[in-house]
Amino acid sequence: MLELPKLPYDYAALEPYIDAKTMQIHHSKHHGAYIQNLNDALKGHEEILNKKTLEQLLEDIGKIPEEIRTKIQNHGGGHLNHTLFWQIMSPKAKKEPTGNLAQQIKKVFGGFTQFKERFSLAAMSRFGSGWAWLVVKKGKLEVLDLPNQESPLTQGSAPILGLDVWEHAYYLKYQNRRAEYIEAWWNVVNWEEVGRRFGLAKK
Repeated sequence: MLELPKLPYDYAALEPYIDAKTMQIHHSKHHGAYIQNLNDALKGHEEILNKKTLEQLLEDIGKIPEEIRTKIQNHGGGHLNHTLFWQIMSPKAKKEPTGNLAQQIKKVFGGFTQFKERFSLAAMSRFGSGWAWLVVKKGKLEVLDLPNQESPLTQGSAPILGLDVWEHAYYLKYQNRRAEYIEAWWNVVNWEEVGRRFGLAKK
């Protein structure tokens, strides 16, 4: 049985950029529901997770039994997306990436400012619910936006940075002002963790 991971900080730690009430509901209720629904979907199919990790299941989503495939994609993606989301934020965030990640961002996007604009546009342009992503695919950085809880893993990409633009991620504080939420979020990005994930994805 999969369990809700603990946050690496308390619910109020990302104030004033992300409010404590939103964090509490988002983590305990929304993420918790994905885990509960995923566990329910896996009942009778426990051997699947004994053979592969959830990441591997999403990478080979077409091999999942058809009767549970959509639930694994939706709820498994929701679980992994949120687990990453909590980890790539920090109350002690630096303003910009450093090291190899910074160099690659400059090489691919022309600089950090240009990358922020590209990523923010992807987050703003995602119609309805979904995520904006910075991923590594075949060793190269790319920006994606995907619907609902679809994981970049299902497209052969390794996610290293993700922004949740479902309304439940920001509506209590920002209401319909998604652009304001996106701009505030940059203040809590944990570039050290994103850089670590980039290093792993490049191997």
